[in-house]
Amino acid sequence: MQVSSVNDVKIYNLSHGKSLPEWLSDRKKRQLQKQDVDILRRIELIQDFEMPTVCTSIKVSRDGQFILAAGTYKPRVRCYDTYQLSLKFERCLDSDVVAFDILSDDYSKLVFLHCDRYVEFHSQHGHYFKTRIPKFGRDFSYHYPSCDLYFVGTSSEVFRLNLEQGRFLNSLQTDAVENNVCDINPVHHLFATGTSEGRVECWDPRVRNRVGLLDCALSSLTEGTEVQGLPSISALKFNCSLTMAVGTSTGQVLLYDLRSSRPLLVKDHFYNLPIKSLNFHKQLDLVVSSDSKIIKMWNKDTGKLFSSIQPQTNINDVCMYPNSGMLFTANEDPKMNTFYIPALGPAPRWCSFLDNLTEELEESPESTVYDDYKFVTRKDLENLGLSHLVGSSLLRAYMHGFFMDIRLYHKVKSMANPFAYEEYRKDKIRQKIEESRTQRVQVKKLPQVNKDLALKLMEEGDDEAEVASRKKKGKALPSILGDDRFKVMFENPDYQVDEQSEEFRLLNPIVSKVGQKRKKKLRLLAQQAAASQQAPEDEEEPEGRASSEEESSDDDKSWVEEVREQRRLLRQEDRDRRRQERKDADRNTVLLEREQNGSEETSNVAESKKTSQPQFYQIKAGEEFRSFNDMARKQKLQKASLEERLKLEEQSGASSMVDSAVGSKQLTFTLRKSEQQKKQQQAEKEHHEERKKLRRSAGHLSSARGRGWGRGRGRGRGRR
Repeated sequence: MQVSSVNDVKIYNLSHGKSLPEWLSDRKKRQLQKQDVDILRRIELIQDFEMPTVCTSIKVSRDGQFILAAGTYKPRVRCYDTYQLSLKFERCLDSDVVAFDILSDDYSKLVFLHCDRYVEFHSQHGHYFKTRIPKFGRDFSYHYPSCDLYFVGTSSEVFRLNLEQGRFLNSLQTDAVENNVCDINPVHHLFATGTSEGRVECWDPRVRNRVGLLDCALSSLTEGTEVQGLPSISALKFNCSLTMAVGTSTGQVLLYDLRSSRPLLVKDHFYNLPIKSLNFHKQLDLVVSSDSKIIKMWNKDTGKLFSSIQPQTNINDVCMYPNSGMLFTANEDPKMNTFYIPALGPAPRWCSFLDNLTEELEESPESTVYDDYKFVTRKDLENLGLSHLVGSSLLRAYMHGFFMDIRLYHKVKSMANPFAYEEYRKDKIRQKIEESRTQRVQVKKLPQVNKDLALKLMEEGDDEAEVASRKKKGKALPSILGDDRFKVMFENPDYQVDEQSEEFRLLNPIVSKVGQKRKKKLRLLAQQAAASQQAPEDEEEPEGRASSEEESSDDDKSWVEEVREQRRLLRQEDRDRRRQERKDADRNTVLLEREQNGSEETSNVAESKKTSQPQFYQIKAGEEFRSFNDMARKQKLQKASLEERLKLEEQSGASSMVDSAVGSKQLTFTLRKSEQQKKQQQAEKEHHEERKKLRRSAGHLSSARGRGWGRGRGRGRGRR
């Protein structure tokens, strides 16, 4: 339970406390309730007073015994018996419920308006009948004298369904494009509907004629209100016979007397959110209005705030238990909240023990849902070394991670990093010391990371500040060192600039030249400012001094040469590195051979004498010996053109050449054709020779009208 005080009014949240996960077994839940002190002290007013995911609307029967709530997912309705303080029944539905109403004093007659245009009727045993309305509905009201249901929705018509005759009656034609909400006065049964254009139309059900029209959109605009769009009607509620409350989509509540077209009072929630529900508390003359963020209770005559409730989750609906100080809320959360306000009235008869408990309750800190469990992702498990526990009973899969016991998490965390607390403590102490030092005289101190860059920025900042100070209206630009967005660059070692990297060496000439230009420009501006104070500046440049364009061109040429020099040095370093790697590889090969020869010397002394003589290597068949210093031929081959190299390779038949420490190796190969390819080439050759022998001369066809004219293919072209 949570106790809060707003405007000296105590509000008790009876639903506040730890929530047990749904996937725990009943036995485990009972064990936790016995062991955990917080769960043991928790007040569960009604058992299982929650929805699987979200609760959309909640109502109390007229006899006060049953509480009905509709929610999702899956779409369902739950009925709770207050006398038994538990769930009475649960019924699943085919689609989400937009609105529902209780037609009888208990739960025996229920009407549900679904999001797919269906209207479903339930009796005491369950589903009774189902029909469909022509347009999508948003709200409905029941007219008791005539047994008519009035449906409003995405249409200008108000559909009437008579439950006594079991058929649709003639619709009421309104001037609106769409109707959002409706309500019927409990005294004289006047029907009112709120439109999307910000109007309220009142109809007399006896003659089916419109008897009044209120323009609430213009009346809701007060002094200082910013108009962002046309306010539509989002809530409507009658009180007694003459009072009506209207809620708009921009967060205003208007109180009307039916005898006047002007509102008696306009109350703004100041959240610019649509009003969700409106209720009246008759004993204290209060209006209870709520949007998705807050519930406000205020006096209907003066508008003075009595108290307010702001839950942790968004609100969908509010229901007040009659003749008591208890109210229920349907939230965007599985748990439905129960609030008890003793200043509004006593506790209901079925929970009269609350009056004795609330006298001794004190404020308690908020606790997070599932305090005994820690949510971890797969990456967290890998860092902790607990990936092997996936699939075991110690981890419970949920969404994109897992739930694990908080005690196990803390134990593994301390084992994985036992000095985490000491490091955290030292960091906190260091931060406190740094904060206390900021109050002293500030001395320019270079950071630990990127000192050269910081020094350069400090010098440039001083130059800019000096130039700006000499100008009349000049202002120095903020430095990067004092900007919190770049603070990490001078604190985290990961952002250290590597001056030996290739990117830095190639960009450094450009950056340095830009910095030099900037310094020259600042120096020139300073000189111009000083000269302007003494005497007007000469228009012509003095002789013997180059213009700024010539200087800039010389600077451009200089940094281009520096970039080229840096690239040449990088290429030279790359070649030296590769040459050194080859030398190291050759040296390792020679050392390995010497170790092998040394092992043979220790085994046989006679052979060691022979090995002291010059060694000869046998050249295998197909190999050609080349000296170690034969580099002239290789250089000549590199300078030759591609055609010459290909010809040399065709003549020698060599495909690859590899140099090693003991000589050169040459690989030769010859391409062989298959028998099928040879036969095919031979057949093609014979065919060409045969065609050459059968070739006939065509010299007589040189004339345009020669032999054979007008026949074959030329017949169609010759005729006209």
